[in-house]
Amino acid sequence: MLQEGIGKIVGIETAGRLRLCGGEMDRLETLDDAWLLADDGRIAAFGRMETLGEMAVDRTVDAEGGMLFPSFCDSHTHLVYAGSREREFLDKINGLSYEEIARRGGGILNSADLLHETSEEELYAQAMERVREIAAKGTGCVEIKSGYGLTTEDELKMLRVIRRICETAPLAVRATFLGAHAVPRNYMELVCNEMLPAVAAGKLADFVDVFCDEGFFTVEQTARIMKAGRKQGMQPKIHANELAVSGGVQVGVEYDALSVDHLERMGEAEIRALRGAVTSPTMLPGAAFFLGMSYPPARELLRAGLGVALASDYNPGSSPSGDMRMV
Repeated sequence: MLQEGIGKIVGIETAGRLRLCGGEMDRLETLDDAWLLADDGRIAAFGRMETLGEMAVDRTVDAEGGMLFPSFCDSHTHLVYAGSREREFLDKINGLSYEEIARRGGGILNSADLLHETSEEELYAQAMERVREIAAKGTGCVEIKSGYGLTTEDELKMLRVIRRICETAPLAVRATFLGAHAVPRNYMELVCNEMLPAVAAGKLADFVDVFCDEGFFTVEQTARIMKAGRKQGMQPKIHANELAVSGGVQVGVEYDALSVDHLERMGEAEIRALRGAVTSPTMLPGAAFFLGMSYPPARELLRAGLGVALASDYNPGSSPSGDMRMV
């Protein structure tokens, strides 16, 4: 397909860099009065209209001077869940903290109970409503986590739903196994010895994630789960430093995690750990907004020469929005 008459292409990258860091993120390359050629769903070529010669194409679209933007990549969501948890937002308004709600049986455990009672078909139907919602708001690539199952059977149910979304949704979808989302008793053995092998056997996840934070999984537990996940071919990602300076950033860097996500609680030690690392700091300001917390220090990381990614954390309890424009 040839698209011609584009007023401006926004977000051009010609050097093939993996990511931009620090001051590089202040620059946004554009091209005016342009054309773009797509072949089998991928960008094949682009240039200024004055350079457009004759070419054989199956379809030509006149952009009529409109602007062409890349879609959003939302690299951290929990959008497969059952029902809602609006009652907890009243608890927050009345002064209860995220940790206090969790101790009362709310939070992740509440979502796990709802998910257990919901059929796979209904779970898929609810999730696809959210997928269509985020697509309409500009998201073209999304990561979706499990983590509201907390039993092998229910975690696999979630991951099967995510695989079905991957097969049917008009977006690029990546799956993350987040069995280590809350800490019932004797849970470490279940995650490492039963859940991870079952997820790997079904080829249901690209990544393994751990909620490494105060009141959830320790640095030592996180390291063990990451090592077990890597043995099963899953690259680590981490929830880190949302509620406290947990050591999650440092252990993520140590095990070459793809990203450490949240980062509301950050200090100079965490910034030093991220310098030169393959691990991407990913911030989820939607969670800070809905929980009334301080936003993660994006500008400090940029001044330190680091690259910063943003994601929605779309979930029923702490960030019930997948709108990347708001993020």
